[in-house]
Amino acid sequence: MPKGGRKGGHKGRVRQYTSPEEIDAQLQAEKQKAKDEEEEEEGGDGATGEPKKKEKSLDSDESEEEDDEDYQPKHKGVEGMIDIENPNRVAQAAKKVTQIDLESPRELSRREREEIEKQKAKERYMKMHLAGKTEQAKADLARLAIIRKQREEAAKKKEEERKAKDEAASTGKRLQSLSLNK
Repeated sequence: MPKGGRKGGHKGRVRQYTSPEEIDAQLQAEKQKAKDEEEEEEGGDGATGEPKKKEKSLDSDESEEEDDEDYQPKHKGVEGMIDIENPNRVAQAAKKVTQIDLESPRELSRREREEIEKQKAKERYMKMHLAGKTEQAKADLARLAIIRKQREEAAKKKEEERKAKDEAASTGKRLQSLSLNK
């Protein structure tokens, strides 16, 4: 039974085996390709062993840019062996530190843009709310006005009761003082 407890291959596909001759031919082609790449890197320098790109003078910026366009970075893993024919794939060019423009405004992602819009809308609403222009603010102000009136009425009533109590107490003291004087 194969690995993982599965039964067999996929539905009715016929298995294809690579013959030893084909494997040898592929290995020879890969070795030849590697040799050709090494020769291109050396470029006939021989003793130095450094690529032409590094040996060129740094005087002209134009020649550096041209070299950067031709330069292809090393592939990771089997990426170099597999040719991808995807027309939608965009090759990412490495940017130099001197080429990066920090002052230019970068494009925001959809989520970031929506978050900023949400914050601005909230600030706008709070300004209008504080100015009393929103319906909620108008309702709050009306409720506060009613509460103020109730408190004023309660304060007046309490003041009147206090005055009445004071008068009663003062008249009671007068009566006592009059009765004591007699």
